[in-house]
Amino acid sequence: MHLTANSSIPKSPWEDLSQLPAPNTIQWENIKTQLDLVLLALETLTGIGSEAMLSAAVNLNLESKVPDRVALWRLRQSNPLRKGQGGRKKLDVEEARSLVLIICYLAKQHQELIRRAVGLLEQITANNQKPHHTALLGEYIDAFCNTYQERMEEEEITSTDVLTHLALKLLINLLFYSAPGGHRRLWLALIDISTKQF
Repeated sequence: MHLTANSSIPKSPWEDLSQLPAPNTIQWENIKTQLDLVLLALETLTGIGSEAMLSAAVNLNLESKVPDRVALWRLRQSNPLRKGQGGRKKLDVEEARSLVLIICYLAKQHQELIRRAVGLLEQITANNQKPHHTALLGEYIDAFCNTYQERMEEEEITSTDVLTHLALKLLINLLFYSAPGGHRRLWLALIDISTKQF
């Protein structure tokens, strides 16, 4: 098989994302929300916090985009669903790409736990049981619902069923984002999701 000079050199994930389509202006609100929700799912499942996210930024050479805890908080506060206006700022394409790479890096680190949780979800679904019947899924769902209600502004109270569905959907997505090429999947999913209301 004939290889061109370019195809023999693997692209870095950053270069890879740079070549994918960028979102248009209308899509940004949903993208900011979705990125924060994926991080919320990851942190409530694994118990990681901002230190792990900042450490991932260092390992990925993204300190210029996410230099400290305050910068990370401001990026997450750009989610329009978040309570409080203090840290609200616009998220630019480079910051969004940075968060995508951080999410996928951390998901890969916790892939075994994510796989176990998704495996349990498949089992209980096959047996027509509720997710709370397993300790791992029950704790994850409770942590996700509680943290969501603490952090998000709610015009109407979101039902536990809706939040449980969202938590489980995000859990399954995390499995895809933890796999090789997860950063591409997440970026393309963000653009796709951003054209719809989730």
